Amino acid sequence: MEQHQYSLTDLLAIMAALRDPENGCPWDLKQDFASIVPHTLEEAYEVADTIAREAWDELPGELGDLLFQVVFYSRLGEEQSRFNFGDVVQAISAKLVSRHPHVFGNARFDDEAAIKANWEATKAEERKQRNANATSALDDIPLALPALTRAHKIQKRCAAVSFDWRELPPVVDKILEELDEVMEEVNQPERDQDRIADELGDLLFATVNLVRHLKQEPEAVLRRANDKFERRFRAVEQLLAADGKDSRACSLDELDGYWKLVKGGES
Repeated sequence: MEQHQYSLTDLLAIMAALRDPENGCPWDLKQDFASIVPHTLEEAYEVADTIAREAWDELPGELGDLLFQVVFYSRLGEEQSRFNFGDVVQAISAKLVSRHPHVFGNARFDDEAAIKANWEATKAEERKQRNANATSALDDIPLALPALTRAHKIQKRCAAVSFDWRELPPVVDKILEELDEVMEEVNQPERDQDRIADELGDLLFATVNLVRHLKQEPEAVLRRANDKFERRFRAVEQLLAADGKDSRACSLDELDGYWKLVKGGES
């Protein structure tokens, strides 16, 4: 039996039916803007995970789940006479055209750096128009962002107004300086956990700055490190099991030997 081919119009109609006061789904009817946010974040992470696994057959379904979040918010907006899906499409379309004058207009830029500079200037102007009372380049950076992502965004905003090192050595020097300050607090006769936390935060922030200067994304870099550690640790567990050993009964030198064996096998 041939599967029905749905369209975006169908999806919007399905969403309206789910929210129908008389015949809709009880769960969907209970939701509001705030209650959907955790689901939106979860779906976004599932899209990222699917791409990381290169599970391309699964990606349309995961992107559909994410699109449904946008449709859900749009339906809530329409019910409250605030906005509808058409307004969402209009907003993103106008934004993309405005930010790409070299594609949709007559602007010409010499290189990618000039394109990026124009992008940041356009975004800054958009922020100014949204909030006439804005006083800082850091205004409207969401507090709910993951800490690594927010640190990266703060640093990018500062760099856009030239508050940034232009070479790598001072970025690295700052990390070493912050590490020294962490150890200085750690080596105090009576450790102050608040001060240690402050210095650790400074160290992490400085490390994110290095990641940014090397044109990497901190969340992606750390996720990659997590995956690598997990893969190697699981391999160590398998070797220990094959040898009939329990990690808790092994010395650190013995465990390190297994770790080096796994690491060497990967290279």
